[in-house]
Amino acid sequence: MIFDLLDAEKRIGVKLTENFAMSPAAAVSGFYFSHPGSHYFGLGKIGRDQVEDYARRRGVDVAVAERWLAPNLSY
Repeated sequence: MIFDLLDAEKRIGVKLTENFAMSPAAAVSGFYFSHPGSHYFGLGKIGRDQVEDYARRRGVDVAVAERWLAPNLSY
């Protein structure tokens, strides 16, 4: 694994969790690629019917799902 090759934990103190997340979180970086012809889009706000369906599928109360999704709600 590249982390072993780089000896990252010893050299810079960055560790990998058991789920391969970098710790501390501020250590995360990446390469970002795009294409001039690509089209990116944003998603619209989430309606009450979508929240109710999501809550049902996750097995949580609608109020909990609303708390999780608060910034994206349309109501």
